[in-house]
Amino acid sequence: MTTTQLTEESDPFCLPSLDAAALLFDAPWRRFAVIGDSLSAGTGDPSPGYADVGWSDRFAGILRRVRPDLEYLNTAEVGATTAQTLEKQIDGMLEFDPDLLHLPCGANDLVRRTPDFDKIAQSLRRMYDLASQTGAQLTTFTLGRAYVIPVFPDWSERVARVNDITRTLASEYEAVVVDMWDHPINAREDLLSEDRIHFSTSGQAVMATEMVKGLGHVLSRTTGA
Repeated sequence: MTTTQLTEESDPFCLPSLDAAALLFDAPWRRFAVIGDSLSAGTGDPSPGYADVGWSDRFAGILRRVRPDLEYLNTAEVGATTAQTLEKQIDGMLEFDPDLLHLPCGANDLVRRTPDFDKIAQSLRRMYDLASQTGAQLTTFTLGRAYVIPVFPDWSERVARVNDITRTLASEYEAVVVDMWDHPINAREDLLSEDRIHFSTSGQAVMATEMVKGLGHVLSRTTGA
């Protein structure tokens, strides 16, 4: 692993806010919703040189530069499983009626003695089914390699399996998937928060940039740019 002494201005994986907004210049989205767990919420410790803002709030701020009338709903809860998200957050999301919607990727479903991957896939598919009823552009993440739960010796295999589920569903439902599994920031020694689970705000800044790039690519395909 490598130690970084970066700031937002020098980080090669961060975009200046004006450049990020430029990629979303033609964005049609005016109702952005986020549901799920701590990854969705943007939980993480502060990093020197980076604004103390999670990826989702950061992304909403970028989008507001081009859509000042943006409505933003974030109901994500730390520790929420997919089943708990379905039970407690879906109704509020449907009532909000988003046109841009971020979904979780099942991280907390893995923290079991023996995860039931068929059930995880079924629950996530149910979430995508309900989310697709809004007609919103869907987004999600895969889990990064730096996210490790040492008590489970097969943790990397668990993450790989749930990431495969996420990629499959994202493809079927035309969701933007920001794939963090092999992203170079996984090698940064100071990436994780004190809990050794969540990305610090340096990582959150990079995730927000990758989301901007992913949605910018969607817009470029739509406009033919």
